[in-house]
Amino acid sequence: MNAGALELGILWPAFVAGVLVLATHVPLGIQVLERGIVFIDLAVAQIAGLGVIAAAALGFPEHGLAVQAAAVCAALAGAALLTWTEQRAPRYQEALIGALFVLAASLGILLLAHDPRGGEHLQELLAGQILWVGVPQLAALAVVTLALLAAMALGVGRRLGRFGFYAAFAVAVTASVQLVGVYLVFTSLIVPALGTVRRQGRSRLLAGFTLGVAGYAGGLMLSALFDLPTGPTIVCVLVAAALASFGVDRPHAAGKHAAAD
Repeated sequence: MNAGALELGILWPAFVAGVLVLATHVPLGIQVLERGIVFIDLAVAQIAGLGVIAAAALGFPEHGLAVQAAAVCAALAGAALLTWTEQRAPRYQEALIGALFVLAASLGILLLAHDPRGGEHLQELLAGQILWVGVPQLAALAVVTLALLAAMALGVGRRLGRFGFYAAFAVAVTASVQLVGVYLVFTSLIVPALGTVRRQGRSRLLAGFTLGVAGYAGGLMLSALFDLPTGPTIVCVLVAAALASFGVDRPHAAGKHAAAD
């Protein structure tokens, strides 16, 4: 254990990035569970990642505007396709989402097949580089997060119907996947929502956000103390926090049912 590794100068930008990701992903994750399309985040994140890989393969600078545009366009194209499939074959939507995820992942591997750093790029895309988040990246993520939260509060997505939901998802995932990676995007969406499934309304939203913040904080500290990979460590802590939350809520929910009887 290395207590000297708790360097706030490195940890605070990563923590702020996690909080910004959770601000949009927790409410979207609750909607995902309600709609029963759990793997949409993995699929859209992988499609956004495919856009990043394709732009890099064409020679565009890493983290440049062209790469960001490619990621957004790819994710929005995926959102449009998923909107169309939901209209045409809603019964098979979850299976189609899974097939799209596998297709995007396979295309990404093929594009990286002849890249000497292909394995490293793939690792970065999956596990993320949250410890290396800089202030410019945080500022860009904050702008996107505030815009998405404003759109949600104003009900813009509801007015656009199915595509509005998928488009919001695409923008949120694109903004976060390059910072925290596919694994943390999925975990940030699904795990807080699962851990608070017994709650309703604003209580669930607040509990999910609190759970997520605790998971990111605990994961970052454990990663620094024990020199562990940051993204996977945060994933494990988030899952542990969700299990604890679910266990704490269970007796409360049971007591309410007993009182009602």
